[in-house]
Amino acid sequence: MDRRHFVAGTAAAAAALAVRPGFAQGAYPTHAITLVNPFPPGGAADKVGQPLKAVLEPVLKQPVIIETKSGAAGAVGAQYAASAKPDGYTLLLHITSISGFAEVDKLFGRTPKFTTADFIPIARYVADPCALLVNDQTPYKTLKEFVEDAKKRPDEIVFSSSGLYGALHIPMAQFMQKAGIKMRHLPTRGGGPALTAFLGNNAQCLVSSISAAMTQIKAGKAKPLAMFGGKRSKALPDVPTMKELGYDLEYYLWVGLFAPKGTPDNVIKVMREASDKAAHTDAFKTAMTNLGQELDYMDQPEFAKFWASDAAKIEAAVRSIGKQQG
Repeated sequence: MDRRHFVAGTAAAAAALAVRPGFAQGAYPTHAITLVNPFPPGGAADKVGQPLKAVLEPVLKQPVIIETKSGAAGAVGAQYAASAKPDGYTLLLHITSISGFAEVDKLFGRTPKFTTADFIPIARYVADPCALLVNDQTPYKTLKEFVEDAKKRPDEIVFSSSGLYGALHIPMAQFMQKAGIKMRHLPTRGGGPALTAFLGNNAQCLVSSISAAMTQIKAGKAKPLAMFGGKRSKALPDVPTMKELGYDLEYYLWVGLFAPKGTPDNVIKVMREASDKAAHTDAFKTAMTNLGQELDYMDQPEFAKFWASDAAKIEAAVRSIGKQQG
């Protein structure tokens, strides 16, 4: 049985159960809930997931476990969650890149392992404007200096990312196209490893979410040259946006919660309500502030609409990047 038949079968089974008397009113949750983190520790999903876990547990009155299933720029964990039993006990924390995996498969003539239709969006917590960073071993003080040097030395400057076509590769690839520069790509298994490679000078440049890099920015080990947000970040008010510097680029690394297709409506309702309550606690908002970002919460209807629009942009970005080998 292939995965698509499996997903269809589980969805049908869930639908059949849903019409049984009393199922929709059944108790949920009755035991621990697992949030799948598809990246190694230290990335945006982990940075948001850890404080989220802490505030969800008292709301749900059940343990919340974060389980790491990393690989393939977040595709491994997403596929694992898509194939999980749709009962609300295995949910997925994912980021912007969840929208592009199917398009990457199409680009290389592969049958997609999963698509956005295999997930039900529950909530979005943050939409973190990314920053283009250089490490403290580089001489650049402005984006202009960086671009000028990169043009003189094509394929010599190295940038790290969370993986080929991942959430940190896409904005850098778009920037290189706009700036007319070429750099060498060092793909890793996630935002945390990409930052480690950058700090160790295995890469000199990195596009990162503010939350993942704020500690290193404050320590002077990472220098932000430009922001990908539509306006300057409150956390980094002195850093200009790409648009201010003449590059028509805007990109956000958001973190959202998803359930496998076929998860019953009553379960989604419980998780929506719990997620809303947990995310608006002072503890969670303070944790986000300490990461250098603000809560940018979206409940399911708004998030679903946003995701559809954002996915179209990510798919277009993947097509514009074209075939690349890691």
